[in-house]
Amino acid sequence: MNQPKNISEQTQRGPGKQSMGRTYFVFILMLLGGLLIMGRALKVQLVEGGELRANAHKMDYRFFDSESMRGNIYATDGSLLATSVPIFEIRMDAASDLIPDKLFNDSVGYLASHLANMFGDRTHWGYKQWLIKGRKAGNRYLAIQKNVTYDQLAKIRRMPILNRGKYSGGLIAERTTRREYPFGILAKRTIGYTLINGKDSLLVGLEGAFNDYLQGQSGRQLKKRMANSAWKPVYNELNIEPIDGKDIITTINTHLQDVAESALMKQLRLHDAEKGTVVLMEVQTGEIKAIANLNYDEATGDYTEMYNLAVGEAIEPGSTFKLASFMVAMEAGALARIDSVNIGNGNIVFHNRTMRDSHRIKENGWLTPEECLVYSSNAGVSKIIYDSFVGREWDFYKGLQKIFPMEATGINISGEPTPGIKNPDNPHWSKVTLPWMSIGYELTVTPLQMLTFYNAVANNGVMVRLRLVKSVSEAGIITKTFEPEIIKKKICSDKTIATARKYLEGVVENGTGRNVRNAVYKIAGKTGTSKVNEHGRYIAKYNASFVGYFPADNPKYSCIVMIYRPKEGGYYASQVAAPVFKEIADIVYSLDLDIHPADYNAYLENIIEMATDAISDKLLPFLAGANEALLAGHVRREEFSSQIQDEQIPDVSGLSAGDAIFMLENMGLVVKIKGRGLVKRQSLVPGYVFRKGDHIYLNLEI
Repeated sequence: MNQPKNISEQTQRGPGKQSMGRTYFVFILMLLGGLLIMGRALKVQLVEGGELRANAHKMDYRFFDSESMRGNIYATDGSLLATSVPIFEIRMDAASDLIPDKLFNDSVGYLASHLANMFGDRTHWGYKQWLIKGRKAGNRYLAIQKNVTYDQLAKIRRMPILNRGKYSGGLIAERTTRREYPFGILAKRTIGYTLINGKDSLLVGLEGAFNDYLQGQSGRQLKKRMANSAWKPVYNELNIEPIDGKDIITTINTHLQDVAESALMKQLRLHDAEKGTVVLMEVQTGEIKAIANLNYDEATGDYTEMYNLAVGEAIEPGSTFKLASFMVAMEAGALARIDSVNIGNGNIVFHNRTMRDSHRIKENGWLTPEECLVYSSNAGVSKIIYDSFVGREWDFYKGLQKIFPMEATGINISGEPTPGIKNPDNPHWSKVTLPWMSIGYELTVTPLQMLTFYNAVANNGVMVRLRLVKSVSEAGIITKTFEPEIIKKKICSDKTIATARKYLEGVVENGTGRNVRNAVYKIAGKTGTSKVNEHGRYIAKYNASFVGYFPADNPKYSCIVMIYRPKEGGYYASQVAAPVFKEIADIVYSLDLDIHPADYNAYLENIIEMATDAISDKLLPFLAGANEALLAGHVRREEFSSQIQDEQIPDVSGLSAGDAIFMLENMGLVVKIKGRGLVKRQSLVPGYVFRKGDHIYLNLEI
């Protein structure tokens, strides 16, 4: 009877015990979970917290490179060829606690007016709203203006609110630099440029060659990330100030550079040439005083500096190489055994190819070696060299190795190729290579390499390395000097040098360079006209060159002129390249008192006469400064002034095309030429009152 009761009691107690068990179990799970969470929190706080805080700090602060001020590039006369101008980005800590609200509210309108007047990109109202909006938003790095000059910054520092300075006025001025070239295209490719982009940086010209001196050393600036993702500079003891770059002083003379570039430009336009280059250098030092490289730019329809032809353009030089061939023959004693050579009608056959002269030089066909060079006979030079060295081709090549630069000149600018002069083991050496090489074909050299050789002839056989930089300076103090460097102490015997110089004087006095001679001083040089080799075939286009030195009896300067593919007014070197050489030489000679004769007054009379005949407005101002009294007595002022009166057309009849163009273009006229020779007729009559930009047409006749 008691059993059912016991069963009922058990049934009533069972569910209660089970419920309590589940409660304890959940409690224990929750306790364990809480302990795990607390443990993780403690780990984050105590173990990983420092690292996380550091990472958070890194996200808000970062060191940036701060740009150094790049060094200047100077001409030898102290003129700036390249300089870095400081440019600033102006921002404002508009939320600065050091700017009282009353000051801001009272002055923000005045500040807005000043900014609007200076920059003009926003109205007074626009600037005012921009500043107020920045203040309300708590912007501590409010953008104001980019590309601000130093002069503008000086005025900004005097404006309301900002005149309180960096902290009390919230002014933030971040400096960058902009490279400027005050002389424009003058020697542009030689001066060069830099495009810094890590491994893909582009370094050109002197800017690239002397980058290690010019670039200075970058600094380090800590910056803080702002709410708008901009980075604001902050003071930190680990900041490092940048070290400015050093300056370089070049050998370039800005006046002579302008003379060279103007003379080249005029001739390129006259002959509608593709491009051209001129290099003027001092004989003994190798210092380049002027280097111009002009290419036709289809985008502008005019010529500009695009590629350094003097350094990097290697072509078959043509007749200017004949001197090197003859000097090898002189050194070998071959010319001493030859009184004259018979070239017949000017056509000589070598195996299966015919060597031709452009015209018959002598009716009887006999030429002395000197006449072969003076009159630039292809047939004569090639026959002499072939007869002297056939079967001994290596002797000819080794002779060239002694007298000619067979390696790159080592000029301070990158991009110079090695002279392409092959030896008899070259697979492309053929039975006709020797005669064609002797006249400047089947080989390639750059204008600088050819000038290096001719300069050695002018320098009594001493070959010097061409230089573009004289020294490096820091804060106005010379820290490094580049001295003249000799490549070869003697390229040949004194007798060979004397004979070569005699031949070159003959070229100008009696031969293909007669149009550069004058009565005041002597020029020595050689013309070169070569056919263009395009894709392995010679086409009906030409390159014209003249290379030489002056004064011939005591050389001070050497010069090379190269004009590529002239289309109008002839293509011979005497027509195209030689006039550029003469114009440069005349002006250089007139300005350099070191090469004037002892009787200076007699010299000045002659040089003024020469200048008057040339009607050169580049030369006369300098002569006037040298001796005004003598000028007053000897310049035919009435004749001269009547030809160049302002706003009246002068009479240019009888002038050469070059002189007429030079005079008329300098007066502001646009000149068009038809024909060849001297000016016979002009479309605008003498005395006609014109306006700049008017066109004048000149008819030329021989």
